[in-house]
Amino acid sequence: MPIFNYHCADCHADFELLVLSGSTPACAQCGSLRLEKQVSRVAAPGRSAKVVASARAQAKKEGHLSNFSAAELKR
Repeated sequence: MPIFNYHCADCHADFELLVLSGSTPACAQCGSLRLEKQVSRVAAPGRSAKVVASARAQAKKEGHLSNFSAAELKR
C-alpha cells in the first residue's frame, strides 16, 4: 500500500495515509471526503562521508576504482 499526502478542502488539515488502490479516503480530522492529493517530495539519497569512505574501501578491496573521481585517481 502506498503512502499519499492529502490536504482537506474543508478543515485545511494536511496528513499522510496508507491507501489501497481504488479506495476513497476520508479526512483524519473532520471525516470530509473533499481531499486533494498532494505531490510528495522525493528525498535525495544520503551521501555521508562514512558511506562514501566505506564504498571506496570496498571498491579498492575488490580491485576496481569506479567510486573515485578522475582527480582522485591522479593522486
